Amino acid sequence: MTPTLSSKLVVAHSLRADAPQHEVQTNKALARWLAQILGCTFGGSYDPEKHQGCDVYWLPTQTIVGAANAQALGIKGPDDLWGGYVEYDFICTKAISHGLRSHLARAPQGWSPLFSERVRNVVLDGLSVFALEDARPAAEHLLYAGPIRLKPIHACAGRGQAVIKSLDAFDEILARPEAQKIFSEGVVLEQDLSQVVTHSVGQSFIGGRVLSYCGDQYLTEDGQGEEVYGGSNLLVVQGGYDALLALDLPDDVRLAIEQAQVFDNAADEAYPRFFASRRNYDIAQGLDANGNARSGVLEQSWRMGGASSAEIAALQAFVNDPGIRAIRVSSVETYIDQTLPADAIEVYRGPAENSAFLLKYVTVKPYDG
Repeated sequence: MTPTLSSKLVVAHSLRADAPQHEVQTNKALARWLAQILGCTFGGSYDPEKHQGCDVYWLPTQTIVGAANAQALGIKGPDDLWGGYVEYDFICTKAISHGLRSHLARAPQGWSPLFSERVRNVVLDGLSVFALEDARPAAEHLLYAGPIRLKPIHACAGRGQAVIKSLDAFDEILARPEAQKIFSEGVVLEQDLSQVVTHSVGQSFIGGRVLSYCGDQYLTEDGQGEEVYGGSNLLVVQGGYDALLALDLPDDVRLAIEQAQVFDNAADEAYPRFFASRRNYDIAQGLDANGNARSGVLEQSWRMGGASSAEIAALQAFVNDPGIRAIRVSSVETYIDQTLPADAIEVYRGPAENSAFLLKYVTVKPYDG
């Protein structure tokens, strides 16, 4: 804990006006928990009048976009928030994982070709599309190698995605009335893998502490029967990636960590105005259409995410016992109403955006490595 941080108000900030209740309440619960750990005062949810002129440490639900928004909140660098800042909206989405089909394809303002060059060897085969007329050539190029996955760049938790196995199937999507809007907002077309394991790798910088972690995430069914994010199991250490890699880790996990580092460094290089104190990366490992093993970073999360509660639980454990080398923490999201497991910490219980019920909780276990 730094003296400057301990004097701040920790404030929850839901950036979306139409944010679902479970997101708003989770944001408040984590901000309150973080304030307790850091010895700060919890300032509640952001109120422009109430918090005007206050020295605030922010926990936003989304990445802060644009210099004007950051300036309005008094955010100048990573020490002012647990999350991230980007100059343009697309930078904090899946879009930056892949390049464009050609130099003639439409690109958003601020697009950096340098990023896709730097990460080419640590992502899956794919292309980003920002115009309906660029979609078919991109899909045709990728479908030669096998099925592709269509991913709207602003969707989260796996929602809105579709697997496409033929150009005819893709043409059906292009013919839909909403196609113009979907593709102009941005879509990633990426090779589809089978037998997928999704690793989570990242770092948190809070109150003078650095936490680094690796783990895996899994899916669950929401109230509509759609497969969505269901939780993460993390192994967290105090210190940088070198401390994490010093543990006895399987080769596939080491590969995921190394790929995340390349992706992370590329963001700093290609987008120099970007900064973040929470840096989370999803890495998919599975088999391509020819049965070959593939591994690649899917996307980044420079904001509050599904694993954030687990990261805060780890921070709590390290503050309580600074001598702990590493710890295992899990975040769980289930759409089935149930009794909280023994020793679990409840984060949210109530209605969800697409379901009548959602339960979020965290568990903490010792590391025996």
